[in-house]
Amino acid sequence: MTTSAPVPADSGNATIRPGMVTDRLVEANQQYAAAFTDPGMDARPVLHVAVVACMDARLDLHGALGLSLGDCHTIRNAGGVVTDDVIRSLTISQRALGTRSVVLIHHTGCGLESLTEEFRHELEMEVGQRPSWAVEAFRDVDQDVRQSMRRVRTSPFLPHTDDVRGFVFDVKTGLLREIDPA
Repeated sequence: MTTSAPVPADSGNATIRPGMVTDRLVEANQQYAAAFTDPGMDARPVLHVAVVACMDARLDLHGALGLSLGDCHTIRNAGGVVTDDVIRSLTISQRALGTRSVVLIHHTGCGLESLTEEFRHELEMEVGQRPSWAVEAFRDVDQDVRQSMRRVRTSPFLPHTDDVRGFVFDVKTGLLREIDPA
């Protein structure tokens, strides 16, 4: 099984027609739905774990962690950074849906390592409005994992902060390297 289908070649054009990829995804859903059967689960993850990770397309979290449908809650954003919205999702995950453990996964070669907060200022100059969010760029992935662990462990909204572990996923080898929270 492949995790992604090739994007159709665009007859000599360097760009893909707007909607082309979305059309392919909708068609794939039709095939998926035709064979779909209700797995009979609710929204509570079987393993009582929430995984926070980067949105990078190279991370196949279920494959890398040996997870199946229904095993975990997956929260993804740029950098896998623990932001206020991640705390919001973790709070709902823990308080309403029974998770007890949090796994944080950053990765090598992250795009946030090449950005700065200047990105926000450039956006402001382009569109006339400064984004309300921080870029959360970083230079040291290990240190950023530590910061994310601290944010989870110190949140007053999260009742379960004793099992919070952070890792860096190596995009070249597929291996996780655990980060000491110290």
